[in-house]
Amino acid sequence: MQKGKTLKFGDTIGLIAPASPTNKDRTFKAIETIEHLGFRVIVGDSCFQVLGGYLAGTPKSRASELNSMFKDDEVDAILCLRGGYGTPQILTYLDYEMIAENPKLFIGYSDITALHIALMQKSHLATIHGPMAASDLIDADDFTKQALLRTVIDSRPLGKLENPNKENMCSLVAGEATGEIVGGNLSLICALLGTPYELDTTGKLLFLEDIDEEPYKVDRMLTQLMLAGKLTDAAGIILGSWTNCEGKAYPNGFTLMDVFKNIFIPINKPTIYNVFAGHCETKLTLPLGVKARVDSTMKQLIIEESITCN
Repeated sequence: MQKGKTLKFGDTIGLIAPASPTNKDRTFKAIETIEHLGFRVIVGDSCFQVLGGYLAGTPKSRASELNSMFKDDEVDAILCLRGGYGTPQILTYLDYEMIAENPKLFIGYSDITALHIALMQKSHLATIHGPMAASDLIDADDFTKQALLRTVIDSRPLGKLENPNKENMCSLVAGEATGEIVGGNLSLICALLGTPYELDTTGKLLFLEDIDEEPYKVDRMLTQLMLAGKLTDAAGIILGSWTNCEGKAYPNGFTLMDVFKNIFIPINKPTIYNVFAGHCETKLTLPLGVKARVDSTMKQLIIEESITCN
């Protein structure tokens, strides 16, 4: 797997909006926050573009900017401004061969999941499921910032991950599994099924998270993954944060945990949940595409390989 270099303070981060836009005030605050963390910033034009209300420019312009950030020797890592919607639109316009020849740390989550999957499978690039500039870092607490910094500036493997506030990770299906972490937002993973960018979960640790989805909708998407063989192909399952996914349409129906039990227990893959990664206020940074170990018997997630190269 290709990896970006270990960052040092003073390196340059390319800031892009490959999905949805934000307002100028938040963009400027995001730039200030990155600089306050100790990095220089090159700001992409997409960070100030709005198209149709929910896109930060045309698909071709956003793809061209991402290609340029990877090709630019002055850019040491790439950070997404926010998620929202739009990254599947740009996948066909990316230069995956060029990106593979210019590997860099790439950071984001939510709608950015489509890029994580495509970059991993087409460019063999390990990427980072972590906080984004405008969505998170502006208001992020120290735990969230330090989790990101440790991931990008320390060349050592992260080792055993610890949730914030001493929150325990939990076991749904006991066991132990090793593999590269893949995945991200459940909705985006399902959106790519049947496309050239469909996620390969064979022998992998499948990480899943989402926001604002009713239990029956989570059930539908997990069932889709199961029917596609993605759950049985995986070596193990990591369940992250599921923000605002409580049942409202059917208040006396299945809870989200009921859905998880109904889907994952019969599959009998080592499964850990309550991992603080995704759409939660305080979050872990999770490296994708590197070797890790799920020990759900001991309720642990151990990152055994560094996401960076020296």
